[in-house]
Amino acid sequence: MGQVETKAQLLINLGKHIRELRLKKGISQEELAFKINSARNFIGSIERAEKAPTIVTLHRIARALNIKLSDLVSGID
Repeated sequence: MGQVETKAQLLINLGKHIRELRLKKGISQEELAFKINSARNFIGSIERAEKAPTIVTLHRIARALNIKLSDLVSGID
């Protein structure tokens, strides 16, 4: 698998994982966006692998979901 495919798959896996965790916590995209001071469509674009979040954004998402950053990114590769 090439570097582009690996990056795309990584973002897909990350987005799915964030969505699963968010739904498990019963939090809407809008609520998560509010908690991290962002727009709802930004959360959607991360979950659909259209945007690559920064480490700072991932940290904010983890805190908003009340989990460790390491738990947010574990198992996505």
